[in-house]
Amino acid sequence: MITNMKQFAARFRREEEGSATVEFVLYFTVFFIVLAAAVEISFINLRHAMLERSVDMVTRDIRLSTGEVPSYASVKQDICEEATIMDDCEANLRLEMIQLDPRNMGNMSYTADCQNAAQDPQPVINFTPGQDNDLMMMRACLKYKPMMPTTQFGKQLNLDDDGYAQLVVTSAFVQEPR
Repeated sequence: MITNMKQFAARFRREEEGSATVEFVLYFTVFFIVLAAAVEISFINLRHAMLERSVDMVTRDIRLSTGEVPSYASVKQDICEEATIMDDCEANLRLEMIQLDPRNMGNMSYTADCQNAAQDPQPVINFTPGQDNDLMMMRACLKYKPMMPTTQFGKQLNLDDDGYAQLVVTSAFVQEPR
């Protein structure tokens, strides 16, 4: 019996059939993990770029529109129309607009007010369009579901209880005189 086991082990060491399969399995797994992380990162960058562009476009419209005070719903709708690739943007986007004192930035909150579609609707906390020559800050927080939340990269994202990650974009502007 022991002789048979020794012969089997010796023959197993000499044989080279299937060695390419083992290499393929090892390399393919590593390659797939890197590919999945690259796809996830690219979609996060694409979402962030589109959100930042749409917030900048809407901020520009607010800054240059004289005499018209925008509402929360209209600004949110305009941002979602500009950012064309966002999933369920109206339900997952939360906006803040506050007036800043240029000589005292200590009153500014550094945490974004975020909400996802799975949560109950919350009232708008800070959305006050400014007066002439006011320094304003608009912050948009978009909650989204990661494409591959079970990958190593997806697990590193800061997810809430419902599995949503967040993107935050901030834009500052001076309200033009009306």
